[in-house]
Amino acid sequence: MSFLHKHQKLEKNSLLLLFWTIIAVLIGGIVEIIPLFRTETVIEPVKGVRPYTPLELAGYNIYLREGCYNCHSQQIRPLRDEVARYGHYSLAAESMYDHPFQWGSKRTGPDLARVGGKYSDDWHVAHLKAPRDVVPESIMPSYSFLLKTGAKIDDLDQHLKTLRLAGVPYSDEMIENAEKDAIAQATGEARMDMAGLVSRYGEKVLARDFDGQPEVISEMDALVAYLQVLGTMVDFKSAEQVEESAP
Repeated sequence: MSFLHKHQKLEKNSLLLLFWTIIAVLIGGIVEIIPLFRTETVIEPVKGVRPYTPLELAGYNIYLREGCYNCHSQQIRPLRDEVARYGHYSLAAESMYDHPFQWGSKRTGPDLARVGGKYSDDWHVAHLKAPRDVVPESIMPSYSFLLKTGAKIDDLDQHLKTLRLAGVPYSDEMIENAEKDAIAQATGEARMDMAGLVSRYGEKVLARDFDGQPEVISEMDALVAYLQVLGTMVDFKSAEQVEESAP
């Protein structure tokens, strides 16, 4: 009876009820949110996943700027029809270095989580330049201006520094060589310290002239480099072993 009596005081006093409701919500929110700041507690590490190279990061920034996420998701759900169409379902580790993540929920166009390596660079350039020349039913606008716009790579070291504050493991060496690595990846030329790029980001990093314009590093280079890496990092055999060993 004493507990019910105390509860009646809360129900009859709106300010007191509001105060304790806010306290309860804050406590519940803290309990749910704080563990998420420790990535290792919510994401199982998967072999092969690495931070984006500077050129890929420049492409990621263009992808955000142009609002590509409004029509394309990057999240394959573990449903039979989705896996059959797009490939292995998405893993949390694949997005651990995305700030913000690009899962999405709208598919005016197809999901892009596994688009890397599915088409050639020329296909991507042609599709972005004149979508309906490649996919007649497409309603995507033309992004031909990306071919004429130089990629902004001189401040990529600042982007890497900022992302390191958010937990992305960019080293001092990666930050120091950000512009050089972007140039090396967009040209694929040995004289641009390809060995350094590979040592910092792994042997699987793609380095070549992505847009067919060797005389310039365009925003098209950066965006295609980003698209071509999507879904290619994960070692799915390793990922399946991690899942099997999880409690």
